[in-house]
Amino acid sequence: MISNTIWNSFETVHEFPVLKDNLQVDVSIIGGGITGISTAYFLKKFGLKVAVLDAGKIGMGTTGHSTGNLYHTVAELLSSLDSKYDETTIKKVLKARTSAIGIIEKIIHEEALDCDFKQQPMYLFSTDNADKIEKEISVSSKLGVSFIDVSPEKFSFEATKILKYTDQAQFNPFLYVNQLAHKINSKDCQIFQDSKVEEIEKLEHGDYNLKITNGNVSSKYLVHAAHSSKGVDIKFDTTLGPYREYAVAASLKNDDYLQGIFWEYKGKEKYSFRSYKRNGKSYVMAVGKSYKVGQAENNSALMDSLVKYLEEKFPVEKLTHFWGGQNYKPADLLPSIGRKSIHKDEFIAIGFSTDGLIYGSLAGKIITDLITGKENEYEELFNPLRVNPVKSSKSFIKENLNVAKEFFKDHILGSSTEEIEKLGAGEGRVVEIEGKKFGVSRDVNNRYEIVSASCTHLGCVIHWNDLEKSWDCPCHGSRFTPSGEVIEGPAMDALPRISDHE
Repeated sequence: MISNTIWNSFETVHEFPVLKDNLQVDVSIIGGGITGISTAYFLKKFGLKVAVLDAGKIGMGTTGHSTGNLYHTVAELLSSLDSKYDETTIKKVLKARTSAIGIIEKIIHEEALDCDFKQQPMYLFSTDNADKIEKEISVSSKLGVSFIDVSPEKFSFEATKILKYTDQAQFNPFLYVNQLAHKINSKDCQIFQDSKVEEIEKLEHGDYNLKITNGNVSSKYLVHAAHSSKGVDIKFDTTLGPYREYAVAASLKNDDYLQGIFWEYKGKEKYSFRSYKRNGKSYVMAVGKSYKVGQAENNSALMDSLVKYLEEKFPVEKLTHFWGGQNYKPADLLPSIGRKSIHKDEFIAIGFSTDGLIYGSLAGKIITDLITGKENEYEELFNPLRVNPVKSSKSFIKENLNVAKEFFKDHILGSSTEEIEKLGAGEGRVVEIEGKKFGVSRDVNNRYEIVSASCTHLGCVIHWNDLEKSWDCPCHGSRFTPSGEVIEGPAMDALPRISDHE
């Protein structure tokens, strides 16, 4: 299988133009996923002139590699929030997340989007970690969150403890974003694909100027909606941990099984699975094997383990898709949505963990309200400039010790022509030649690509991802193609390419 998400596999998608002009707008948005398109949607409704720029296809970045699950709880569980925040704060987080599901549902109905939105129950369960589920039941009860303590005898999968939340939802996240972008694309809300922002300038009169290969966009307001803050920003680089996990989808011999969102906790690991049906075809997908970007020794083994998990759970007929998704975990467990710095007209929406569909939709409304001067009840809760030293300290220290370790860690696996020649097709490694580090990879046509091994963000040594055939930075999560082009992350510049040889 070639890495490909399931969400865009069913019909022709909407394409958008590449920017080849100079534009002047009110608001420029970097990123065409659920955050960027939601923000553009609300800004357009207010009457502002908007330009959205995405380095790839609209809706096919992080959004198109998510699970399509919508839920009021959080990826790190309510018990984690309970260890850091008071009840009032947690209830406000839950209220905000519930309102975001309402925002999505309302937009789907008003814009007549065909994206398979469906209300579904959600199940948290375990066979060997019942205490985790018990704790979540206890916190849910304390917070007044409605739940059902399901008897193991009435559950379709092996488990010793099961928690059920009703009235959650699922949809196709790519179709939602891609269709919504098509609906709002107009003279006053221009959306561009394959238009990578190469440089951000702050002009003397206060406007922002975004440089693209064949054009420029100038605006009073700038919104970073690309999953991570672009460029070097120590405050956010040091409080976010970049993680990645894998997903696999399969057709089944039969689809006679319980529907919903399922999170299973096995030992220290979490697996998520759900079903999806479109055009008469039924699929099931599993997500898991989370790891720190650039720090897995064998990515292929992670995928093999996930496939094994899916096959043990369901009567798999054929594996149809696999893909990876990236997320950034905030040290204090809450995302950063709002002004990047005091009194500035630059906004960010980052640190969503694996809850990006909810927080991205919420960010669209919060940022629009901030730009248009309307009060939003959640702006202080998710304010990027908040200071939560106690709530962040342990995670902050852990993440930055990890970054420091990776920065100085020796990834050099060879130092001679002989080592390079040992590379098989689809393999890559970091080598040292005349005192300099290079990333060398070999493709299926036996062509070598040689790039600098220093990440262009802050200089950490890159690491080869054997499953996705990419160079991944173990410090802050930037990822690059074998030839050095940026795939995602805070890095804006490509890895310097030395040459390619047969």
